[in-house]
Amino acid sequence: MLHEDITALPDIHPHEVSEAVVRPTPVRSLLTDDVEEIFRFAIRELARGRVALATLVEIRGGAARALGSHVVIAADGRFCGYVSGGCIEAAVAAEALDALSENKDREVKYGEGSPFFDIVLPCGGGITVSIHVLHGTKVLSQVIAELDQRRSAGLRYTRSREQLEIIEPPERAGCVDDAFETIYRPRTRVLISGQSVEAERVASIANSSGHEVVAYTTRESGLPDIDQYTAVVLLHHDLDAEQRVLHAALRSNAFYIGALGSTRTHRKRVDRLDSSGFSKAQIRRIKAPIGVFGPTRDANSLGLSVLADVAATRLSIYA
Repeated sequence: MLHEDITALPDIHPHEVSEAVVRPTPVRSLLTDDVEEIFRFAIRELARGRVALATLVEIRGGAARALGSHVVIAADGRFCGYVSGGCIEAAVAAEALDALSENKDREVKYGEGSPFFDIVLPCGGGITVSIHVLHGTKVLSQVIAELDQRRSAGLRYTRSREQLEIIEPPERAGCVDDAFETIYRPRTRVLISGQSVEAERVASIANSSGHEVVAYTTRESGLPDIDQYTAVVLLHHDLDAEQRVLHAALRSNAFYIGALGSTRTHRKRVDRLDSSGFSKAQIRRIKAPIGVFGPTRDANSLGLSVLADVAATRLSIYA
């Protein structure tokens, strides 16, 4: 049958048909949209063979992912990451395999404005994806190194030169002249102060959400680092117990500070902070009662409420 198919296509060299037959089938290798995991996958696969990096560079209308989202595709067809809700990643991987075979970058449109009439995005919009054939691990390793040090990192992709380079982090992902720039920020650190079932439940949910969790107890001599990507969660039933961490948080640039307690308890907290010399602007940074809904009557509901509040706050600042 294979011989008959070849002879039925006189304009195609048998070697070309053979290549088409053995072209790998795209298959998802990892279920993740975490950039560190995606880049580490790319670095591992580059040690074994060729790899392409696909980047979401344009959104027309609505989209499931943010600009700068990635898919990494290995030469054997395995891929990870997302540039949509999951509906076109295999198609992106197929395009990336063609780019790898040609050793040439390419750009592909999907959804609205796309030549692929049979690929429709559920959101009704359209996206453009740039596919870059990677030639080394240096820039990806630099991004991971910066994130490990709790620093933001930036990459610039210039399609005309098929070049990917490290840059100072831009304010946001987007096109600049003839290039596309992406910013990568450290994962959310959740500093949890308190020894209670509520603290344990918040830590468990935060861990499962991919956050970096730091548990602090009043017995410890030093305070953990609090940076701009840190959410401070105070889960004490005693205002004295929270004081040391709360004061440190108010003097830091933490993006979120939340404290357990009723409205009446918070009024007492505000009076104490005012007496300690904190300004009204500093005190207003505290989310109390903590969480997006409440009051809650169980630890699971409180944990969901707190982590939803943390996520919503971070998105509002670093959208």
